[in-house]
Parts: sequence; structure tokens; C-alpha cells
Amino acid sequence: MTKKRIIVGISGASGITLAKEVIQTFRLAKCWEVFVIATPSAVKTAELEFIDGINSIYELSDYVCNPDDISHSISSGTFRTEGMIIVPCSMKTLAGINHGYSDNLLLRAADVTLKQRRKLVLVPRESPLGIIHLKNMLELAQIGCIIIPPVLTYYHKPNTIEDMSKIITEKIINEFFEDTDKHYIWENG
Repeated sequence: MTKKRIIVGISGASGITLAKEVIQTFRLAKCWEVFVIATPSAVKTAELEFIDGINSIYELSDYVCNPDDISHSISSGTFRTEGMIIVPCSMKTLAGINHGYSDNLLLRAADVTLKQRRKLVLVPRESPLGIIHLKNMLELAQIGCIIIPPVLTYYHKPNTIEDMSKIITEKIINEFFEDTDKHYIWENG
């Protein structure tokens, strides 16, 4: 069976646990190959958020890509993927994507994803949002990016931070999974 490919970019914003949960979900499905790119800022943030740092994420990945290796196969449009997720997506990364500034593999892979008209999901982490942030998000949404801010929900009566993270993770993966096990779907009645 040929596996589907997904690229998961991790940039230097808080919320790297969401990247870990997204990668775990793709790996549990067993029909996906996960290519991970973490920027140097993401590595530093992971050290603050996890005891094992970025290694706890790398261990879940099929392929770990060096952000400086601009010649990696994922930087080419001929490398077929189902798309790319950047979680969390810093405002620096968001701006780089919006303005075609591809000075590392994460930005180049996002640029390729867009030019090949593949799905690009961005999970921006910033608060409050400034006008420049909002303009960049609007322009990216207008060219087809899916913007999923990690907004907390309460209707599913979460008991833990993990419960809150889970619904955000499900919103992200629902963009790629056909038969997602949806635990927290809003239903009337």
C-alpha cells in the first residue's frame, strides 16, 4: 500500500504540543508518512514546553528534515504530498509565506505547497493580533490557505488542557482525514 505524505512544519511559537498531537494522529492512521521540519526557534520553544524537547516530536516522525537543507526532496513540486500543516505558525513564518520569502526549507515547502495548489493549513499563534498579522492571514486565506487559530472551546465540557488541545487537533486533521473519529462535534438537541 502506498502511503500518503504530509509535511508538518513547526515554527517558533508556543503550542508545540499541538504539533506533537497532530503527528501522533497521522502516525496512528498508519497510511501516512510524516515529514517534519522544525525551525531553530521551534527547537528552542520545544525545550521550554517539553522535558525531552524536540526529540519527543522527532521520535514520532517518519522523516526529520533539516530546515537549512533547501535542496531536500520536499522542496520540489515533483515530490507528491497531500499538503502541509504549520503548527504552530509564528507571525514571522506567516509573513514569510505571504510574501514568498523562502529562506529555509519550511518556507520553501509552504511555497511549493501553494504553487502546486495543495492544501496548506496554518495554525497561527499570537494574541492579540495586530493589523499586519490580520492582513497576512486575510491574504493567505484569499489564495486558499486554511487558517485554524487554536481557539479554545467549552461546549464539550473539557476537564483538562489535553481535552482542549484535542479538539483543536481534530479541527486540524479533519482537513486531511476522510473518516476522522470526531469526539467533540456540536450537535443540537
